[in-house]
Amino acid sequence: MDMLPTVLMLLAASVVSVILCRSINQPPVLGYLLVGTLIGPHALDLVGGLSSAQHLAEFGVVFLMFSIGLEFSLPKLHAMRRTVFGLGLLQVLLTIAVVSAIALAAGLGWQAGVALGGALAMSSTAVLSRLLSERMELDSPHGREVMGVLLFQDLAVVPLLILIPAFAHSPERMAMMLGLAAVKAVLALSIVLVIGQRVINHWFFIVARSRSAELFMLNVLLITLGLSWLTELAGLSLALGSFIAGILISETQYRHQVEEDIKPFRDVLMGLFFITIGMMLDAPTVVGNAPLVVGILASLLGLKFALVLGLSRLFGTGPGNAMRTALWLCTGGEFGFVMLSEMAPLELAPAPLLQAVLAALVLSMLVAPLIVQYSNRLVLRFASSEWLLRSMQITRLAAQTMNTSGHVVICGYGRSGQHLARFMEQEAVPYVALDLDPERVREAAAAGENVSYGDATRRETLLAAGVSRARVLITSFADPRTALRVLEHVRAINASLPVIARTLDEKDMAALQQAGAAEVVPETLEASMVLAAHALSRAGVPVAEVLERFRKTRSGGYRELRGFFRGSGDAEESSPEDGETRLHSVVLVSGAHAVGRSPGELGLAAIGVEVTAVRRRNIRALEPSADIRFETGDVIVLLGGWPALSAAEERLLKG
Repeated sequence: MDMLPTVLMLLAASVVSVILCRSINQPPVLGYLLVGTLIGPHALDLVGGLSSAQHLAEFGVVFLMFSIGLEFSLPKLHAMRRTVFGLGLLQVLLTIAVVSAIALAAGLGWQAGVALGGALAMSSTAVLSRLLSERMELDSPHGREVMGVLLFQDLAVVPLLILIPAFAHSPERMAMMLGLAAVKAVLALSIVLVIGQRVINHWFFIVARSRSAELFMLNVLLITLGLSWLTELAGLSLALGSFIAGILISETQYRHQVEEDIKPFRDVLMGLFFITIGMMLDAPTVVGNAPLVVGILASLLGLKFALVLGLSRLFGTGPGNAMRTALWLCTGGEFGFVMLSEMAPLELAPAPLLQAVLAALVLSMLVAPLIVQYSNRLVLRFASSEWLLRSMQITRLAAQTMNTSGHVVICGYGRSGQHLARFMEQEAVPYVALDLDPERVREAAAAGENVSYGDATRRETLLAAGVSRARVLITSFADPRTALRVLEHVRAINASLPVIARTLDEKDMAALQQAGAAEVVPETLEASMVLAAHALSRAGVPVAEVLERFRKTRSGGYRELRGFFRGSGDAEESSPEDGETRLHSVVLVSGAHAVGRSPGELGLAAIGVEVTAVRRRNIRALEPSADIRFETGDVIVLLGGWPALSAAEERLLKG
């Protein structure tokens, strides 16, 4: 029971921090750190010290390392080996070497230099990968470099977490401990790769055959925590055991299910971990050493920027993309906090210095989104060749489309974009395709296809592609945010140009239509209609009737296909709070508030809910009239987002 107040305080702090960060569009990790600082022993001291909270937080690192193990893939590493084990390895080693030299010059031991260098070498995988995804830059040249370096940094955490605790011992003892740990780690990994894979596949098959979600989840927790416990018994770290557990499962067919199941535990426990890191921050000490904090922050940004820029150029990257990669990677990351938490009890460095480094890492993560936002402007300002390269790309694209009019502009040349292009070729309709994957563009262009490297979300690219003279524009990617950015520029350049937008389902249809899309094609709904067409024709329904039915469905905005009933077996790809449209049935029992009232009187439309059907005495009426009076026993089918559906059910039953 002594732990209960601590747990409640940490959970309350987590809720508050996430709400605040979501409201200002910042990663939750920053909120955890700041709230932890506020409730910690150096401020309000609401949890009575660090020890009780740290026991819980240790599991956050365990699940984070398990997630990294899940991402560990030998084919992926082989494909990215040059970036991961070339650029990534040198970036980490050189950062540690430079910081160690500075630490020795400042009178600190080499152990402190290595530990601090490891902490400062890390960048934030969570923040940067999310920003790359949001900006659709994962496949860009600098995006691939950033992800390769981040992958090596994540892998480098494992040996560093073994190395840092050994610094508390004498050099002879430390050498013996590290040698023994290396032998144990190699032995453990060998067992995993040779024997463990077969065993885990068979074991997961036995567990999955029971079709029990609870048993599957318990099994994942058992393997993760069990292997962590075994590696700790062997004298290694908990983190290594969870990393090995992740590797074991990464190559199985159950990997994605495990990743989804473990995510809530990982996120909650990682939140607790970052709160405890924030609790370590001594605000008065940091303020008293403000010049030192600012100096460390500036040195961190400058050192990592210079190292990554030079290494990226050494590996043959152009000046512009090398500078982009350096700007993305120059800030600190969450694993830096893990290193500092390992350093603190060992007293490898003075406490004020650790406080200053911790504060500098927090500040660097705060400015990371800002640096990324202005990275392109900075590159264009300081990399003179970037202007020339971009001008050449735009000029080349404009030259290709100069004598073209009445053509189709295809934004995105992935699978869907390439299928579209083939249809255009078969009908002799001219087209221009834009894509940001240089390898894909190179291969397709060499094969004679009319595709050019270009960012369709940039106004100048669309102008060069001849949008002002085009017949139609198609956004073939499923990301609605990117499509909305394209639509914004198209409306400014050629407001009369019809735009056909692809989306995964009906969730984003309204936003795309309001932005000016002439047609929105929901992929999931169209696939269902194609399946229905084959089934109906096989069932004897005339083809003309099937086509007419589909024509009415499309002209009606897919109204009768909107929403679906969720089941317990459906994967939640989005949270209930995001307002995803779904169907929900409500049975009116005797005494329900809605009995004798109409949908209009209940004000369901005002809260964003539609009544799509009413089942009365086993007769189902689709799209009932607005003045229908509900009766006891009616089953009312509602359509809307989950929060609105909950409110509507409450209103129907209780008023």
